[in-house]
Amino acid sequence: MKRRTLFFGAYFGLFFLLPMIGIYAQEGFTGPGGNSSTKGQGQLVTVLAAKNLPDDTRVILQGTIVQSLGDEKYTFRDSSGEIVIDIDRKVWRGLSVGINDRVEIYGEVDVERRGIEIDVKTIRKI
Repeated sequence: MKRRTLFFGAYFGLFFLLPMIGIYAQEGFTGPGGNSSTKGQGQLVTVLAAKNLPDDTRVILQGTIVQSLGDEKYTFRDSSGEIVIDIDRKVWRGLSVGINDRVEIYGEVDVERRGIEIDVKTIRKI
């Protein structure tokens, strides 16, 4: 009898409760002040503006990657200027980007002695 109860309990949990949790976790208001995809990831800024922000500020930049500098560093350009970005190998996740591809990067301002760069957390083509 205990096995039967355990079996039905597991069945109920797997097939009824788990899908409902997934459905409710995805819902929500996506308008102003709601659960947008970039909430908590930063604000959309230009390269010029990013260069004047404090260390560890989360930012979103849109532009192009124009040059590889080696050691996971690249030159990023938008209409306001250029900045060095640092993209770890795991962040690429198989994405191929050419110099003519516009991208959106989510990252953090990294103020160092040798200058300011953006530590990229996510990148996507736009």
